[in-house]
Amino acid sequence: MKTKSLSILLAVSLVGALSAKEIKIGAIMPMSGSIAAYGQTAYEGLSLANKLEPKLKNGDTIKIVLVDTKGEKVESANAASRLISSDKVAAIVGELISTNTDQVVSIAEKAKVPVVAPAATNDRLTQKREFISRVCFTDSFQGAVVANYAYNTLGLKTAALLIDQAQVYSIGLGKTFEDVFTANGGKIVKKIFVNSGDKDFKAVVAQIKSANPDMIFLPLYHPEASMIAIQSKEIGLNKPMFSGDGVANPTFLELGKSAVEGYMFTDTFDYDAPPTKRSEEFIKEYEKATGKKEMASFTALGADAYFLIIDAMNKCENPEDGVCINKQIKAAKDFEGVSGVINMLPNGDPVRSAVIKEVKDGKFIYKATVNP
Repeated sequence: MKTKSLSILLAVSLVGALSAKEIKIGAIMPMSGSIAAYGQTAYEGLSLANKLEPKLKNGDTIKIVLVDTKGEKVESANAASRLISSDKVAAIVGELISTNTDQVVSIAEKAKVPVVAPAATNDRLTQKREFISRVCFTDSFQGAVVANYAYNTLGLKTAALLIDQAQVYSIGLGKTFEDVFTANGGKIVKKIFVNSGDKDFKAVVAQIKSANPDMIFLPLYHPEASMIAIQSKEIGLNKPMFSGDGVANPTFLELGKSAVEGYMFTDTFDYDAPPTKRSEEFIKEYEKATGKKEMASFTALGADAYFLIIDAMNKCENPEDGVCINKQIKAAKDFEGVSGVINMLPNGDPVRSAVIKEVKDGKFIYKATVNP
């Protein structure tokens, strides 16, 4: 009897192994170019998450197919088209910035392939679209966090505002900050528009110095923000500087060096204050894999995008059914991620907390957590 039972068990296991298949998830990220640091850190999290959970509960294996966008819009759209038509991916993680994510979603929406954005925060991304979700907060949330913290906690009453007119991220974040800051009673004494890729900000910082604000808000990405910090210090402009999560990357410290000391910004996660059990476990695995304890927030978000998709696939009878995957992603409640607890809204936006950090002694230091 025992031999017969064992034979049946082995037969069932063999059938299960033979029926298991490979399911592909696309990763669309800037692995080279000026914002490569975003893609590289997010992919660290995504690939480690895949290593820790390489299979679904039914035995199917998950394969990540990575495409480098070089940080460009056209490359982002091309990547989405290729992954959907040629690689037949069941879901996509990416892109990292809002402008490029918009291109990805435009393609994926038509094919009904769900997209989970790790760090694209522009509010409009999820408006009037069905197959887009994100694990990061929105600009309307983080912009309000900075404005309220600066005005109410730090007592800063006037601000200069620098906006990158080429990035929807910057435009949206800047508008929210201005609306909330002025509603509190604050005043914008100078607003200046810049462009991604600019390197000479001498005239810009000179105008800000003349306006003499209590603070400067720079809803920019780290290449431009670090240069502005350096050139500000060169002319003796030493006002408090704030950004959103666009500077939440170790490369910002490498570029800005001592000029970014005291710089504050919003972020989604801090490795010194792990918000969940999964955070603690993932940080240990990350340190084991890389030798580093200091884990970037984009690494946590890259992992969360993967884990959220896997969780959704496990709830679908057919784990390659994009409609089902998308539905289950948006139904996630009390989802324990690496970056924190996530509750998804029907439109694909998460309800989640933010943290405020400051650069001290060349490191990102946790200051506070702000809950929604």
